[in-house]
Amino acid sequence: MRTILITGPGGTGRTTVAAATALAAARQGTRTLLLGADRDDTLGAALGVPTGPAPVRVEPHLTAWRPDAAQGFRDGLAALQERAASALDLLGAARLDAEELTPLPGADELALLRALRDAALAGGGDRHDLLVVDLPPAPRALALLALPEELRRYLRRLLPPERQAARALRPVLGRLAGVPMPAEALYEAAARWDLELAATEAVLADRNTVVRLVAEPGPAGADAVHAATLGLALRGLRTDLLVANRVLPEDTPADSWLAGPLAQQRKTLAEWRGAYDVRTVAHLGRDPRGPYDLAALDAPGIVPDASPVEWPVTDRLADDGVLVWHIPLPGAIRDELDLVRRGDELVVTVGPFRRIVPLPSALRRCTVDGAALRDGTLAVRFAPDPALWPRSR
Repeated sequence: MRTILITGPGGTGRTTVAAATALAAARQGTRTLLLGADRDDTLGAALGVPTGPAPVRVEPHLTAWRPDAAQGFRDGLAALQERAASALDLLGAARLDAEELTPLPGADELALLRALRDAALAGGGDRHDLLVVDLPPAPRALALLALPEELRRYLRRLLPPERQAARALRPVLGRLAGVPMPAEALYEAAARWDLELAATEAVLADRNTVVRLVAEPGPAGADAVHAATLGLALRGLRTDLLVANRVLPEDTPADSWLAGPLAQQRKTLAEWRGAYDVRTVAHLGRDPRGPYDLAALDAPGIVPDASPVEWPVTDRLADDGVLVWHIPLPGAIRDELDLVRRGDELVVTVGPFRRIVPLPSALRRCTVDGAALRDGTLAVRFAPDPALWPRSR
């Protein structure tokens, strides 16, 4: 199954392009599922068909679905209260009723992640050939895409799996301490959450998953695309296309007030074409509504496989005595780059983005020997630690 995650700056027609992309693929005979997360039915407005918590058939090969974040939040919290009943009773806490629960910030994004995972892993008659996901605007989308990895890291730190081996001792320790120790259900819940997050992370990292950026060519769009590209690169996520949306016609009269915006678009498009695979979508002169307008946009559908993102380790022990880890960070600036070694992890900060990355096994037995940023690639040098590195006989 292929997955296209679509995002871009807010207000640039991201949802419309997502709908047009799904429609184009469906009309080529590809069984397509279109997912959205907005509480307002912007997806339905673009399609001309209302969407909601139940999947709706738009055309013979196109289904649209907008998961209900509120219901998912209520169900999840109710289940959590049930599993933590003994701890809540110990604290004298009053449980919350389902009707008084309202979604917290981020509930929409979590509902979208669950729906993405379930759709990608579905089998039988529920399976589709293409999943098109209308992500939130780029800054929120980047935080959303980072969430599974970061939550798994928090879980491993707070409830380490290896400590479950001592679960037989918890009743004894509880009696000695005079208070109940963490219940078995807590570790079971942590294991279940870790498995669900791992499945979502696997979908995002899959070779058939790509991110497609949508932006309106111009100075603001160029800045937003630069930031989004850098954030996606740090996460190791692949981009396939940059869709330049609402492109003005080239035959615009020179004395028209649109001549200035057109000149800006030309300049930005020239810069983008030197760095991205760019596809243009014309400005219709109105807000696209319904299948007829979406088809008129001629949005790009499925493209050949994008190049995978690789962070290779180069062996230069024989020549320079180091191993070099290459991390592609296109557009990164040296003054906005920071590296910190933390045990078996490397904390990489670039601009407003930060990621804690586990070191490959060979590099865990090394010390950091320096780093350099050249041609959009960060090269981190590691020298073997004599106390940890295997010695040849």
